[in-house]
Amino acid sequence: MDVTIYHNPRCSTSRNTLKYLQEQGIEPTVINYLKQPLNATELQELFSTMGIPVHAGIRTKEAEYKELGLSPETPESELIDAILTHPKLLERPIVATPKGARIARPKITVIDEML
Repeated sequence: MDVTIYHNPRCSTSRNTLKYLQEQGIEPTVINYLKQPLNATELQELFSTMGIPVHAGIRTKEAEYKELGLSPETPESELIDAILTHPKLLERPIVATPKGARIARPKITVIDEML
């Protein structure tokens, strides 16, 4: 099965999600989005695939969120620009399969639905 995880190795939830996938016999394509940032088109496509507004995939507790004055009312194009400039604003991990893509929180429920 073709599975991709948008992964931050410094995040315990992301590490645990990757481990869970591997325990299920899945070796996903791992995209460390902090080292391999997505471009605007890729981000827009990812949010479209997840079927959520961009703000729902933003880490609102990051300092950059407050520093940039972001809010649920911020236009999606500005949120995409913020993620492009500060990739750690992207919620993690995101797991993509042929069935779609989702933020893997809680990991087991989401992954089992996606496989």
